[in-house]
Amino acid sequence: MATKLPKVPIVIVGLGWMGGVIAAELTKAGHQVVALERGKSRKTEDYFHVHDELRYSQRYDLMQDLSKETVTFRSNEKVRSLPMRTYGSFLLGDGIGGAGVHWNGQYHRFLPYDFEIYSKTVERYGKKKIPEGMIIQDWGITYDELDPYFTKFEAMAGISGEQETVEFIGKMSKPFPTPPMKKTPAMKLFEDATKSLGYKPYIIASANLSENYTNPDGISRGACQYCAFCERFGCEYGSKADPVVTVLPVAEKTGKLEVRTHANVTRVLHKDGKATGVVYVNTPTGEEFEQPADLVILASYVFSNVRLLLMSKLGKPYDPKSGTGVVGRNYAYQIVGGSSTAFFEEKEFNTFMGAGALGNSIDEFNGDNFDHSSLDFLHGGNIRLTQTGNRPIATNPTPKGTPSWGKDFKQKSIHYANRTLSVGIQGANMPFRHHYLDLDPVYKDIYGDPLIRLTYDFEDQDKKLVSYIAEKTKAIAEAMKPSFVETGNQISKYSIVPYQSTHNTGGAVMGKDPSTSTVNNYLQMWDADNVFIVGASAFAHNSGYNPTATIGALAYRAVEGILKFLEKGGPLA
Repeated sequence: MATKLPKVPIVIVGLGWMGGVIAAELTKAGHQVVALERGKSRKTEDYFHVHDELRYSQRYDLMQDLSKETVTFRSNEKVRSLPMRTYGSFLLGDGIGGAGVHWNGQYHRFLPYDFEIYSKTVERYGKKKIPEGMIIQDWGITYDELDPYFTKFEAMAGISGEQETVEFIGKMSKPFPTPPMKKTPAMKLFEDATKSLGYKPYIIASANLSENYTNPDGISRGACQYCAFCERFGCEYGSKADPVVTVLPVAEKTGKLEVRTHANVTRVLHKDGKATGVVYVNTPTGEEFEQPADLVILASYVFSNVRLLLMSKLGKPYDPKSGTGVVGRNYAYQIVGGSSTAFFEEKEFNTFMGAGALGNSIDEFNGDNFDHSSLDFLHGGNIRLTQTGNRPIATNPTPKGTPSWGKDFKQKSIHYANRTLSVGIQGANMPFRHHYLDLDPVYKDIYGDPLIRLTYDFEDQDKKLVSYIAEKTKAIAEAMKPSFVETGNQISKYSIVPYQSTHNTGGAVMGKDPSTSTVNNYLQMWDADNVFIVGASAFAHNSGYNPTATIGALAYRAVEGILKFLEKGGPLA
């Protein structure tokens, strides 16, 4: 029997980027907030002297414990789903700051095309261009409407980037608050190669500060040291923007934020179309508590948001057979195949140094920036060269045909350690009717609740996108004049085993139509107006970019909606 606690005005589930942004803004506005985080507390001091690749990169110290809760996967409905027992395709953050602690810091606004993808595709190519089974839809908001919220996130995080964006990216009403990061010899080589092919490269915008910065909330942080320990690591300098060093101190300073760690929310309670609170388990003791609340904000990772809705029977579950229902619909991933590796026999680079968002990219083949009339796929991908820092355990580049162990492997991995550069892609992924999230009927977590089940595979759309853009990465790599180039120009079936990207999206998507979306453009739930669901679960598809910029903008947009709701109540759209 759960212990019932005194009612609170607002409860936030999850305290990563989304929960942190919302907590800071609501407490600054004078509202009392309780935040429930199932992981442990974190502060910058926890990262001192933690350049331990084995602990963090290989043994996933900052990640969710898969022995207690994981996801199950199947490629289609005809095969049995199995749990992900060790980390592979993606990484699930845990604790205060969530995945915002161990991200790389690469910052891209989604394209104007993304937010109106259905309308713009039909306008240019007609409805027949959309393949059977693909369920792309407009997001219920435009890029121009989101611009002020992007700008707010950029000012808070101190995003470093070029002051004028190239023509293939949406216009910005304000420039980035800090200049771009340093340009390394490898980046210069990519820049010269792409320019020689007629492209317009730019330095990737970065949440790794290029210089010391004080944000509008008075939070001061120092510049990046280019130590190369960003992804899978916390930043001991505080140079990489994360919730622990930006928004959470602001919320805590108000005295209106109560944080409860080790609080694993298992249900949203609701009655007559209104949430009445949540139930959570104190993980060290196993005690169960009921926390009544006037307003519930789900701000967890994609899988957690969707799983919580399904377990709570809040919103209509998606049924792939009939195409009806919304919770679990429009799951999408990220396409990362098609990269080309340039091997240099006579030239070395200091690739052991770097930063999570250090790099150059081009967008001529992203979104609808190129004519798809004669192509059998939609959207595209961002092509880039990043210098995130090659660490010794995980990075052993060798040419094809080299044994994976033994004397020859050792010799060649040492020889090529600083003699390879990769031109990669981050491709968009479109939702299909048969890609979705639901509750697994067999496998359960440590509390006996069903795990979230992922049904997904690569489609012809993805394979053709990779084949097309792989030719572009190959041409760029060859223009860098290496000794030889190797290109991976094909993908086959999706596997959950090797790491690819942590950019999962969808399952509780936003839109204008309650029959095809879970939330409106303020991320307020159609079926319960005192529930807001914030995060990449709102994405109706995934773009050719990292998702954090768009997640951040939508979080600030949601705050505006929450404040309106607190003042007047009722549906906002």
